[in-house]
Amino acid sequence: MTPAIELAGVSRLFGAVRALDDVSLAIAGGEFFALLGPSGSGKTTCLRLIAGFDQPTTGRVMLHGEDVTGVPPFQRSVNTVFQDYALFPHMSVVENVAYGPMVRGVGADERRRLALEVLELVQLAALADRAPSQLSGGQKQRVALARALVNRPQVLLLDEPLGALDLRLREEMQIELKAIQQRLGITFVYVTHDQGEALSMADRVAVFRDGRIEQVDTPRELYVRPRTAFVARFVGSANVIEGALARRLTGSDRVFAIRPEMIEVRGSDEPVPGGMLSCEGTLEEVHYHGATSRWHVRVGEAVLTAVRAEAAAAAVIPAHGARLRLAWARESLVPLEER
Repeated sequence: MTPAIELAGVSRLFGAVRALDDVSLAIAGGEFFALLGPSGSGKTTCLRLIAGFDQPTTGRVMLHGEDVTGVPPFQRSVNTVFQDYALFPHMSVVENVAYGPMVRGVGADERRRLALEVLELVQLAALADRAPSQLSGGQKQRVALARALVNRPQVLLLDEPLGALDLRLREEMQIELKAIQQRLGITFVYVTHDQGEALSMADRVAVFRDGRIEQVDTPRELYVRPRTAFVARFVGSANVIEGALARRLTGSDRVFAIRPEMIEVRGSDEPVPGGMLSCEGTLEEVHYHGATSRWHVRVGEAVLTAVRAEAAAAAVIPAHGARLRLAWARESLVPLEER
């Protein structure tokens, strides 16, 4: 099946800076696809190339099998939702949403009908005649989404659209965005630096680093089987075990990752079940997070983190400097590629 979006050997140079470096990527029709990475990793540049706001230095951009490299944004069946909403303050909500059909020459009655239909989809039909200044941040973001959807694009690009919202609203909008995408079946490409957003919404995720893609996978595979130390640390959190500690535990010079929740914390004199790997260390810090706490334990030159459930309100926490034993199943160690 022809991908909805395909990048073939795409690079984008700004002087001596390679914002994108030989990126190839295929996104299926109807997929919710996230571009994840820290600031400056290349994810927004990638989105701008798909939208047509920028052009690649080398390589090709294709939409549904058609080469659109060099084609301007208004000639692509793509719409973009930005973080800052970009609503027209002098227009009502329904007029903002109807702006796209108006530009296309749709009659007044029909474009209002189309606008109200999509406002119903984002649960804002009752606020159709309000001004943007009368809306909350979450409501403004829904209007921006409605305006992008009203022309029924084949691809919707979202550039950190929830970044200006508080945590509770962000979480609510994540659920709504995923539900809308599934209902419409439109291809969503979502840029974010927030791994929680990517893991909770996307069908697949591309993790960017320094203009290149480190790994493309489902959220579960990224978390359970990261391929590199960067992905292991950026997607969730992970202990990276290498050097002398890796050799002592595994007899190998390979680099391994282990998630904090896979590590058991025991007293230094507690026995360890057969088949488990273990090491002894010194407690440095305990950070309380409500349902769980994070224990930071120094083992030689490394500091390993373990997550422990706070099952009892009166859980006893050893003093700083206490000797502890960390233990985990051998299969919990994930071997990493060297890069």
